[in-house]
Amino acid sequence: MTTSRPPATQARPPQDVRPPTPATGPGGDTAGLADFGYPQELHRSLGRYASFAAGFSFISVLTTVFQFFAFGYSFGGPRFFWTWPAVLVGQLLVAACFAELAARYPISGAVYQWSSRLSNAVFGWYAGWIMVLGQIVVVAAAALALQVVLPAVWSGFQIIGTDTSPLSSDGAANAALLGIVLLALTTAVNLLDNKVMSVVNRVGVTAEIVGAVLIVVLLLTHADRSPSVTVHSGGGGSALLVGSFAAAYVMIGFDSAGEMSEETRHPRRVAPRTILTALAAAGVLASLLVLAALLAAPSLTDGRLGTDGLSYVLTSRLGDGLGRVLLCDVALAVAVATLAIQTSATRMLFSMARDRALPLSPALARVSPRTGQPPVPALVVGVLSAALLLIAFASPDAWLAIGTTCIVMLYLAYSMVTGPQLLRRLRAPLPPVTDESGAPAFSLGRWGVPVNAAALVYGLAMTVNLAWPRPAVYDPSGGHWYFRWFTLLFLGAALALGAAYRAVRRVSSS
Repeated sequence: MTTSRPPATQARPPQDVRPPTPATGPGGDTAGLADFGYPQELHRSLGRYASFAAGFSFISVLTTVFQFFAFGYSFGGPRFFWTWPAVLVGQLLVAACFAELAARYPISGAVYQWSSRLSNAVFGWYAGWIMVLGQIVVVAAAALALQVVLPAVWSGFQIIGTDTSPLSSDGAANAALLGIVLLALTTAVNLLDNKVMSVVNRVGVTAEIVGAVLIVVLLLTHADRSPSVTVHSGGGGSALLVGSFAAAYVMIGFDSAGEMSEETRHPRRVAPRTILTALAAAGVLASLLVLAALLAAPSLTDGRLGTDGLSYVLTSRLGDGLGRVLLCDVALAVAVATLAIQTSATRMLFSMARDRALPLSPALARVSPRTGQPPVPALVVGVLSAALLLIAFASPDAWLAIGTTCIVMLYLAYSMVTGPQLLRRLRAPLPPVTDESGAPAFSLGRWGVPVNAAALVYGLAMTVNLAWPRPAVYDPSGGHWYFRWFTLLFLGAALALGAAYRAVRRVSSS
């Protein structure tokens, strides 16, 4: 049996937030949620580490660095290392803005809720619409990462053909097959109790952090060159802009800690901290992993770093035995990342549906009282992501098109939060709020305007950089104009579909 929001709570939430009554314990958290007009339906059982794990596992250093290292290196060479700290600084600006909003609006559907309350219901709806579609594409892209790892662990995982490269026809098709199997598993977990999901997340994140640190240490002990290689060799400025795709893809999803606010104890205090710590930890660890790989790689010029990436460095430097054990840890990280991203997308669908903002909202807004999970959104995200993977059977170029499209969608959605936040801040200072203990909640204070403005400029600039239809990136073999323009076409179709839905809804309600 499932429950849905009572009719009395279906109105759009207020535009601003009342300072919460200081309270402690789950009861206080529930009362704080009621101030926004929502009943407590999701099970509030996540602590600080579980909140951190939600953000860190979405970012998933091992998944994304292994997946996109070869691409970044093939364009930027050793200098592409510097794109990692650069992107980290830019994303920390965005994360600081989000941390402030997580303290003010601890509600599922973070980007949708934040944008709606800072601007208006229509603009917020489009932010949520772009975000949830982007998340669905991210789920598909994360599931594809198994192809970079599993065939290197055991050749039997290459079920289709013999070429393991995800940029080959065999590799792309095999990646889609492995990804669909993984999505079936993650969807099943998302249908279970949220405590099960939390345990899987925490165990996976712990294993990922331990594995990543171990890889960094072991590679540094096998280093053959000095860090100066990152300065004296590599591509030029244009190549580095393309090489930054890898870092841009890694450092997204830190808002997941805010996405899980309705399931987190003391969210006004916990979520802002875990948003920042998840991103900072992942960004530093990813940068060290890239640097260690560059220093320990057998060769920087034989072409294998640009084709086989980190898997090649691990197995060649650490031996097949230890290298494959560590790759198993990477495969676990891929699975947990896919689960976390799917969970985040599920919460976004749920949040929009309970405001009656999506088709089939009554079904999407139902929460199982037994599991504390919204089952229909989990199924929808799983099925749509799996359907998207089928594109990889048609062409290997789809691998990069899917990966880049999801980053653009999320960066654009982020800017649809930081933009209204800056305008609101310029009109008047955001009123202070307190956390569940009565202490002042996280705030940027006097740094609000410069940090917010820099975050918006960075986000928009990176969105343009990622979406620019470079033929050498999106259609290297030529003859596939639709892949070159895939990101812009997908975004245009998403906006057109959203506008059509809203037009039909206006007609039907008039």
